[in-house]
Amino acid sequence: MALGGIFRNTVAICLHLVGPLQRKKVGTSVTRYLHHTLTMAKRVQARRLDGINQNPWVEFIELASKNDVVNLGQGFPNYPPPDFVVEAFQHAISGDFMLYQYTKAFGYPPLTEILASFFGKLLGQEIDPLKNVLVTVGAYGALFTAFQALVDEGDEVIIIEPFFDCYEAMTLMAGGRPVFVSLKPTPTQDGELDSSSNWQLDPKELSSKFTSRTKALILNTPNNPLGKVFSKAELELLASLCQQHDVVCIADEVYQWLVYDRHQHVSIASLPGMWERTLTIGSAGKTFSVTGWKVGWVLGPDRLMRHLHTVQENSIFHCPTQAQAAVAWCFQREQLLFGQPSSYFVQLPQAVQRNRDHMIQSLQSMGLKPIVPQGSYFLITDISHFKSKMPDLPGAVDEPYDRRFIKWMIRNKGLVAIPVSFFCSVPHQKHFDHYIRFCFAKDESTLQAMDKKLQEWKDELEA
Repeated sequence: MALGGIFRNTVAICLHLVGPLQRKKVGTSVTRYLHHTLTMAKRVQARRLDGINQNPWVEFIELASKNDVVNLGQGFPNYPPPDFVVEAFQHAISGDFMLYQYTKAFGYPPLTEILASFFGKLLGQEIDPLKNVLVTVGAYGALFTAFQALVDEGDEVIIIEPFFDCYEAMTLMAGGRPVFVSLKPTPTQDGELDSSSNWQLDPKELSSKFTSRTKALILNTPNNPLGKVFSKAELELLASLCQQHDVVCIADEVYQWLVYDRHQHVSIASLPGMWERTLTIGSAGKTFSVTGWKVGWVLGPDRLMRHLHTVQENSIFHCPTQAQAAVAWCFQREQLLFGQPSSYFVQLPQAVQRNRDHMIQSLQSMGLKPIVPQGSYFLITDISHFKSKMPDLPGAVDEPYDRRFIKWMIRNKGLVAIPVSFFCSVPHQKHFDHYIRFCFAKDESTLQAMDKKLQEWKDELEA
């Protein structure tokens, strides 16, 4: 019997057993209760949120806030942006009063124009600022708009792991099916530091992931959390498979200016035949060290971009004007200085690489095994040594070891990192649960505080 029928029969029995006066009162109360219960029985949550409504980051952020810690977990710089960036924003809020009003839906015209000009040269394309550029609420907004515009029910999306965790959730929310392929480390000599460049895709396995249902491949280079910068040869393999199977490439390139040790970032859209099937995503937050501005962009061919435009004009409509104006001025400056020693795009990676090297040296002194990143804000560290010596840390039976280790480290050592298992599909978490991620885009005082915590830890082990 249906739920409503059961309740109606119950109400009828109750009314039969009471007197006339009570019958009216009881009937009114029960009717109200029945209406409320039946209303609440309807499904509230949309099915597209199934499986993605639990954010694993929350627990670690909350735990860090309750302890005296050095936070090397979340990926944002805790040092000020350069003066010219601050001045650009100050000018945007104190200059033309019309910057307080709406701008064009797909981007503030001076920003879309400089993005088209600047990246057109890098990609070897004539980019139309009206058709080939979309300004979004951060790169996160660009990713979401791309998935909503292009991924349909049942479409497969190939995700290279370890991966930025929103890729899986956004695929599922759009109705797609994530298909995972893992980067795997190649062996190193004893005593030799591993490098993110040693993590490779198996060409045969990669090829097997492409099917007639594959709609998109998401490529993150430099990669978060590994810091891998894909080589031109690796990109050519991916490009060949995308072309062979008529697959769109969503290229998340937010860390393109954060590349170290003379490595070179290559945009897959610059390869022959790839502009027409690639969405290239960037971020002012990572480019100019202003993650709170939340200005991102997408570049791509009109045949793809028109659908992203449709999503944006029927959702957020457009992004805050003043932040876009500030980003436009910053890019205009960098275009004039491009390749010169005074360019921020030259100075930024030099400064952040010094932080990276500082962190690597400190982690090594503790007996940890950092994997040297070629790019990004992050490095991952192998904790296999601790896993073998402390295998039974508190936690749920099925909880990956890296999560239990970081909780222990926060409470006992005052250091915050992020479990690499966060960045992997559930079936593959066991292959990555002996790695943790640190962010080295931090100021000198934070790195010195890290040194102190690590030295105290080392002293305890040697006591």
